[in-house]
Amino acid sequence: MSARTRIKICGLTREADVEAAVLAGADAVGFVFYDKSPRYVTPERAAELAKRLPAFVTPVGLFVNASMDQVSRALQKLPNMTLQFHGDERPAACNWFARPYLRAARMEPGFDLLDFADQFSNAQAILLDAHVEGYGGGGKVFDWSIIPTNVRSPVVLSGGLHAGNVAEGIRQVRPWAVDVSSGVEVAKGIKDAALIQQFCEAVRLADIEKTAP
Repeated sequence: MSARTRIKICGLTREADVEAAVLAGADAVGFVFYDKSPRYVTPERAAELAKRLPAFVTPVGLFVNASMDQVSRALQKLPNMTLQFHGDERPAACNWFARPYLRAARMEPGFDLLDFADQFSNAQAILLDAHVEGYGGGGKVFDWSIIPTNVRSPVVLSGGLHAGNVAEGIRQVRPWAVDVSSGVEVAKGIKDAALIQQFCEAVRLADIEKTAP
């Protein structure tokens, strides 16, 4: 597996923030299609924002217990989108669209991540987030020590990450990717270009340290 940690910037709502993520070297950007989120955008709005993405930067659509029609409508607007399921979706629902997808796991002591990953073995990766009321991690860090070391799926580390702690997360967890939202914001849904840049630089420095002899 490559030593390079992939970076996803999630919850984008403005053209300037998409451009800042691309400039900083993000591998993916996330659009939230959950209407109870302050970062919610419509599929039409996400398609407009995604026009700013160059080749090889992947749009990711975040869904929470959405209907098949809602997901299909978003895919019509963004046909090259990777799906991210963040609610109570079962494996059959995630697999139904025959699209690459991420499955979020709400981490807390006692949660059987190995069984969960096996259930969603078709997922491109399992995204680990904090268990809080409602859906999403609420910008909270969970206890990384509860993550088993033998998860068969690639792991995306999420939940309360920012430029100051992402390097430690990479050292401890060795994830395939990291995902950030509130840690690069000045307000909910409003990103800061400097914070995005600092986050991406911290990831790259951690990767260099990881491969150093």
